[in-house]
Amino acid sequence: MFSRKEIKDLFISVIILSLAFSSFNIESLPVTIFIVLAVFISHEMSHKFLAMHYGFSAEYRMWTFGILLGLVSALIPGGIMFAAPGAVYITPYRREFAFRVTRMTKKQHGLINLAGPATNIVIGIALFATTFFFPLELFSLTARVSFFLAMFNLIPIPPLDGSKIIGWNSKLWALAFCTSLIGLLI
Repeated sequence: MFSRKEIKDLFISVIILSLAFSSFNIESLPVTIFIVLAVFISHEMSHKFLAMHYGFSAEYRMWTFGILLGLVSALIPGGIMFAAPGAVYITPYRREFAFRVTRMTKKQHGLINLAGPATNIVIGIALFATTFFFPLELFSLTARVSFFLAMFNLIPIPPLDGSKIIGWNSKLWALAFCTSLIGLLI
Protein backbone atom coordinates (compact mmCIF):
# COMPACT_ATOMS: atom_id res chain seq x y z
CA MET A 1 0.00 0.00 0.00
CA PHE A 2 2.87 2.40 0.84
CA SER A 3 6.27 2.18 -0.81
CA ARG A 4 9.43 3.02 1.11
CA LYS A 5 9.86 6.12 -1.06
CA GLU A 6 6.32 7.29 -0.30
CA ILE A 7 6.84 6.87 3.45
CA LYS A 8 10.15 8.74 3.23
CA ASP A 9 8.58 11.54 1.16
CA LEU A 10 5.65 11.88 3.59
CA PHE A 11 7.99 11.92 6.60
CA ILE A 12 10.24 14.61 5.10
CA SER A 13 7.22 16.67 4.02
CA VAL A 14 5.69 16.56 7.52
CA ILE A 15 8.96 17.51 9.23
CA ILE A 16 9.77 20.36 6.83
CA LEU A 17 6.21 21.72 6.84
CA SER A 18 6.14 21.56 10.64
CA LEU A 19 9.46 23.37 10.96
CA ALA A 20 8.38 26.03 8.47
CA PHE A 21 4.91 26.57 9.98
CA SER A 22 6.37 26.73 13.50
CA SER A 23 8.86 29.35 12.26
CA PHE A 24 11.59 27.01 13.49
CA ASN A 25 10.36 27.42 17.08
CA ILE A 26 11.16 24.10 18.75
CA GLU A 27 8.71 24.78 21.61
CA SER A 28 5.73 24.99 19.25
CA LEU A 29 6.93 22.09 17.09
CA PRO A 30 4.81 19.35 18.78
CA VAL A 31 1.61 21.36 18.21
CA THR A 32 2.60 22.12 14.65
CA ILE A 33 3.38 18.46 13.94
CA PHE A 34 -0.08 17.51 15.27
CA ILE A 35 -1.73 20.08 13.00
CA VAL A 36 0.28 19.06 9.93
CA LEU A 37 -0.50 15.38 10.54
CA ALA A 38 -4.20 16.12 11.05
CA VAL A 39 -4.76 18.36 8.03
CA PHE A 40 -2.00 17.69 5.49
CA ILE A 41 -1.70 13.91 5.76
CA SER A 42 -5.48 13.41 5.85
CA HIS A 43 -5.83 15.64 2.77
CA GLU A 44 -3.25 13.74 0.74
CA MET A 45 -4.35 10.30 1.90
CA SER A 46 -7.96 11.10 0.96
CA HIS A 47 -6.83 11.60 -2.63
CA LYS A 48 -4.76 8.41 -2.53
CA PHE A 49 -7.34 6.12 -0.96
CA LEU A 50 -10.24 7.25 -3.17
CA ALA A 51 -8.09 6.78 -6.28
CA MET A 52 -7.17 3.30 -5.04
CA HIS A 53 -10.85 2.60 -4.30
CA TYR A 54 -11.54 3.25 -7.98
CA GLY A 55 -8.70 0.87 -8.91
CA PHE A 56 -6.06 3.41 -9.89
CA SER A 57 -2.46 3.43 -8.75
CA ALA A 58 -1.74 6.41 -6.47
CA GLU A 59 1.33 7.50 -4.53
CA TYR A 60 2.44 10.65 -2.70
CA ARG A 61 5.58 12.26 -4.09
CA MET A 62 7.50 15.05 -2.46
CA TRP A 63 8.35 18.06 -4.63
CA THR A 64 11.85 19.20 -3.62
CA PHE A 65 11.46 22.70 -5.06
CA GLY A 66 8.14 23.14 -3.20
CA ILE A 67 9.75 22.00 0.07
CA LEU A 68 12.64 24.45 -0.40
CA LEU A 69 10.22 27.24 -1.31
CA GLY A 70 8.36 26.61 1.95
CA LEU A 71 11.58 26.74 3.98
CA VAL A 72 12.85 29.91 2.31
CA SER A 73 9.50 31.71 2.52
CA ALA A 74 9.25 30.79 6.23
CA LEU A 75 12.54 32.60 6.84
CA ILE A 76 11.29 35.91 5.42
CA PRO A 77 10.11 38.06 8.35
CA GLY A 78 6.50 39.22 7.96
CA GLY A 79 6.21 37.40 4.65
CA ILE A 80 3.61 34.93 3.56
CA MET A 81 4.77 31.35 3.65
CA PHE A 82 4.17 29.40 0.49
CA ALA A 83 4.55 25.64 0.72
CA ALA A 84 3.89 23.06 -1.95
CA PRO A 85 5.52 19.97 -0.48
CA GLY A 86 4.20 17.47 -2.99
CA ALA A 87 1.13 15.71 -4.27
CA VAL A 88 -0.47 12.35 -4.81
CA TYR A 89 0.31 11.17 -8.32
CA ILE A 90 -2.41 9.03 -9.84
CA THR A 91 -2.17 6.82 -12.90
CA PRO A 92 -5.33 7.64 -14.90
CA TYR A 93 -5.61 4.12 -16.35
CA ARG A 94 -6.50 0.82 -14.74
CA ARG A 95 -6.47 -2.74 -15.99
CA GLU A 96 -9.88 -4.35 -15.62
CA PHE A 97 -9.21 -7.66 -17.34
CA ALA A 98 -6.19 -9.22 -18.96
CA PHE A 99 -6.32 -7.02 -22.06
CA ARG A 100 -8.85 -4.34 -21.17
CA VAL A 101 -7.64 -0.99 -19.88
CA THR A 102 -10.01 1.83 -18.91
CA ARG A 103 -9.38 5.50 -18.39
CA MET A 104 -10.46 7.50 -15.36
CA THR A 105 -13.80 9.24 -15.94
CA LYS A 106 -14.25 12.97 -15.50
CA LYS A 107 -16.47 12.29 -12.46
CA GLN A 108 -13.87 10.01 -10.84
CA HIS A 109 -11.18 12.62 -11.47
CA GLY A 110 -13.37 15.34 -9.97
CA LEU A 111 -14.28 13.26 -6.91
CA ILE A 112 -10.66 12.24 -6.29
CA ASN A 113 -9.62 15.90 -6.37
CA LEU A 114 -12.54 16.88 -4.15
CA ALA A 115 -11.62 14.22 -1.56
CA GLY A 116 -8.73 16.21 -0.04
CA PRO A 117 -10.51 19.55 0.45
CA ALA A 118 -13.73 17.76 1.54
CA THR A 119 -11.76 15.90 4.21
CA ASN A 120 -10.30 19.20 5.42
CA ILE A 121 -13.78 20.73 5.58
CA VAL A 122 -15.10 17.78 7.60
CA ILE A 123 -12.12 17.97 9.98
CA GLY A 124 -12.64 21.73 10.34
CA ILE A 125 -16.36 21.36 11.11
CA ALA A 126 -15.77 18.48 13.55
CA LEU A 127 -13.03 20.33 15.45
CA PHE A 128 -15.00 23.58 15.46
CA ALA A 129 -17.99 21.74 16.94
CA THR A 130 -15.71 20.03 19.47
CA THR A 131 -14.56 23.41 20.80
CA PHE A 132 -18.07 24.01 22.19
CA PHE A 133 -17.52 21.10 24.59
CA PHE A 134 -13.74 21.23 24.91
CA PRO A 135 -12.62 24.82 24.26
CA LEU A 136 -9.00 23.96 23.50
CA GLU A 137 -6.96 26.36 21.40
CA LEU A 138 -5.36 23.36 19.66
CA PHE A 139 -8.75 22.29 18.26
CA SER A 140 -9.64 25.80 17.18
CA LEU A 141 -6.27 26.36 15.51
CA THR A 142 -6.36 22.98 13.75
CA ALA A 143 -9.89 23.73 12.49
CA ARG A 144 -8.76 27.09 11.05
CA VAL A 145 -5.72 25.54 9.37
CA SER A 146 -7.88 22.76 7.95
CA PHE A 147 -10.38 25.25 6.48
CA PHE A 148 -7.48 27.29 5.08
CA LEU A 149 -5.91 24.26 3.43
CA ALA A 150 -9.27 23.35 1.88
CA MET A 151 -9.87 26.89 0.63
CA PHE A 152 -6.33 27.23 -0.76
CA ASN A 153 -6.56 23.91 -2.61
CA LEU A 154 -9.97 24.87 -4.00
CA ILE A 155 -8.58 27.91 -5.81
CA PRO A 156 -9.36 27.10 -9.46
CA ILE A 157 -5.80 27.54 -10.74
CA PRO A 158 -3.83 24.56 -12.06
CA PRO A 159 -2.37 22.40 -10.58
CA LEU A 160 -4.57 22.95 -7.50
CA ASP A 161 -7.56 20.68 -6.83
CA GLY A 162 -10.03 23.47 -7.51
CA SER A 163 -9.08 23.71 -11.19
CA LYS A 164 -10.01 20.06 -11.70
CA ILE A 165 -13.16 20.13 -9.58
CA ILE A 166 -14.61 23.25 -11.24
CA GLY A 167 -14.03 21.64 -14.65
CA TRP A 168 -16.14 18.67 -13.57
CA ASN A 169 -18.87 20.24 -11.39
CA SER A 170 -18.85 23.99 -10.82
CA LYS A 171 -21.78 23.90 -8.36
CA LEU A 172 -20.07 21.35 -6.12
CA TRP A 173 -16.85 23.36 -6.36
CA ALA A 174 -18.72 26.55 -5.31
CA LEU A 175 -20.34 24.76 -2.37
CA ALA A 176 -16.99 23.41 -1.16
CA PHE A 177 -15.21 26.74 -1.66
CA CYS A 178 -17.92 28.76 0.13
CA THR A 179 -18.04 26.23 3.00
CA SER A 180 -14.26 26.43 3.48
CA LEU A 181 -14.35 30.23 3.31
CA ILE A 182 -17.20 30.48 5.85
CA GLY A 183 -15.39 28.03 8.11
CA LEU A 184 -12.24 30.12 7.90
CA LEU A 185 -14.12 33.34 8.72
CA ILE A 186 -15.96 31.96 11.77
